[in-house]
Amino acid sequence: MIIKKYTLHAVTACAMSALLLSACKDKNKTYAENDVVIKNIDKSVKPGDDFFMYANGAWLKNNPIPGAYSSWGIGNAVQEDLRKKLKKINEDALNANAAKGSNTQKIGDFYYSGMDTVNIEKQGLAPLKEELARVDKVTDVRTLIEEFAHLETIGVQTPFGAYAAQDDRNSEKILMQLSQSGIGLPNRDYYFNTDEHSAAIRNDYQQKHLPALFKLIGLDDAAARAATQKTYAIEKFLADSSRKLVDLRDPYHNYNKMALVGLSNLAPVVDWKKTFEQMDFKQVDTVIVGQPEYYRAVNKALTTFTVNDWKNYIRKNIVNDYSPYLSKAFSDESFRFYGTVISGRKEQLPRWKRVLDTEGSLMGEVLGQIFVKEYFPEKTKKRYVDLVEAVRTSFGEHIDKLDWMSAETKKKAHNKLAKVFPKVGFPDKWKDFSSLEITRGPYAQNVMRGNSYWHKYNADKLGKPVDRTEWGMTPQTYNAYYNPSNNEIVLPAAIFILPWAMDENIDDAVVYGYGAASTIGHEITHGFDDQGRQYDEKGNLKAWWTPADSAKFAQRAQMLVDQFNGYTVYGQHINGKATLGENIADLGGIAIGLDAFKKTDQYKQGKTINSLTPIQRYFLGYAMGWLGQDRKESLLSQILTNEHSPGFLRVNGPFSDVPEFYEAFGVKKGDKMWLDPDKRVKIW
Repeated sequence: MIIKKYTLHAVTACAMSALLLSACKDKNKTYAENDVVIKNIDKSVKPGDDFFMYANGAWLKNNPIPGAYSSWGIGNAVQEDLRKKLKKINEDALNANAAKGSNTQKIGDFYYSGMDTVNIEKQGLAPLKEELARVDKVTDVRTLIEEFAHLETIGVQTPFGAYAAQDDRNSEKILMQLSQSGIGLPNRDYYFNTDEHSAAIRNDYQQKHLPALFKLIGLDDAAARAATQKTYAIEKFLADSSRKLVDLRDPYHNYNKMALVGLSNLAPVVDWKKTFEQMDFKQVDTVIVGQPEYYRAVNKALTTFTVNDWKNYIRKNIVNDYSPYLSKAFSDESFRFYGTVISGRKEQLPRWKRVLDTEGSLMGEVLGQIFVKEYFPEKTKKRYVDLVEAVRTSFGEHIDKLDWMSAETKKKAHNKLAKVFPKVGFPDKWKDFSSLEITRGPYAQNVMRGNSYWHKYNADKLGKPVDRTEWGMTPQTYNAYYNPSNNEIVLPAAIFILPWAMDENIDDAVVYGYGAASTIGHEITHGFDDQGRQYDEKGNLKAWWTPADSAKFAQRAQMLVDQFNGYTVYGQHINGKATLGENIADLGGIAIGLDAFKKTDQYKQGKTINSLTPIQRYFLGYAMGWLGQDRKESLLSQILTNEHSPGFLRVNGPFSDVPEFYEAFGVKKGDKMWLDPDKRVKIW
């Protein structure tokens, strides 16, 4: 067969020959047959009124939230698939008769201990017996502080909040850090807000949860009530000097570097040098204190409340933090309060899922090494490595086109963008878990050893060079992040998974919306949001913008604050300031990802798939990234405690600012999502 040769000008690859054209048609047929967006559409909803429901409504109607979940969406669908894969890995390890100390032995024995409900029930509170006995020996403020230091090493909350991390102003250095901690409710506002949701949670905490915990520890009714009253008083005292969510987002305000003598002046009751050493933080001479007023309050609380009051506070924290790994009475009460009262969940996850989730948090990279070999092939990784560079190029073009930024700042922005380091799929170097001991003994003690491993891992960073190859998430995590101190984006393999089709069967339009916009573009934009823009290309907190450019940025950012302040959920207004960074990243990701998509063959050809144009499919792909629904309790808690807007507003909010969205779906004035052109926000 002779294939006629064509002279190549602007002719696409699919028009090169009849044979190639046939291949392209076959590919479009594959995309159509495996279409991950068309079946989710609810055509009864007008796109310009509620695009989130238009794009996802059919799926939401057919997939109500299961009782064990506070929300249900695409992330859960991915996670369910991942759990099945991880369960097989664990069951194989369980029966492998592996050598002691090997990763396989640790996986199998951890799973065994977590699933051994017969012994877990027999043990009751026994796995914490030694820890509770230590508390009994506390006699004064000095031994109380020593106990705080010990509890920090096993993952129990204390008022200290100590950890090692990069210096915001010198990213090459790891320094000792202190950040407000010590309270049992999700954040300080729950102790003071008067809205119905906060009041109901606060009342349950005092009248049911804390008394129940103290009774499980062994106190009688009267003693449990007295311990509850004093413990809550300690927490409220600490909460009163804790900063609000919005205030925690200011990197300069939360950076207070001082010599150890300065910390001693701030909180003189504590012998900080000795205390840090007891926490395994050696040779500390400098510390960064996030919230100095909080540590002044801790200092006062140590002498305001009695040692016996503090001992009950500690007992509560130990049992509360380890309840999910103890017998049914403890795990049920933990779930009742944190799962049902706060999040609205109706039932617990099956035990095997809970064990896998805990295992993932403690030794996820052990599982990750097996996971990526089997489930993240090289060709998939290459697609997303290439996608990162397409988005980076698009972002650079956006910088060039900005009419509000000076040439001086643009040059520095380009420099920072060029040095954003992408980590895609999985680490090149895995963490060493050889020092972590896992047995088939008590489940809670395995968790405790895991917590101790991570505490020592963190403490060992002090005085050593920063490891910029380190990952803060496992490959099987359905999430991603931007780290300003390393000027890096970290994109685990799982974040690119779509649960309803193989990667090669998904068209670029959907991949650019789902992966390039909502993930890659979003994370890169974090380097240039209201927080990230304050760090330079090396990851240092440094003013690199001209004052005029900063003022112009702030004006545009305030428009986005005002836009989101206007949205309400169950009568509660979205906090536009607290969610600003995520809203900027969403809007930037959409605009930058879209212009990257416009360079693809699919966009240029303009062919429809299932009657949807490429640009329509792009917006549907992005919306699918936030496909999901939440219980009322979960949404209200999110508004109070989380810097992310609810998922449906992460679609409808930024889409209302994008001109191409209006064109793609014929949105007109009078439609509910319409914003007048002068109200539409454009930052990046």
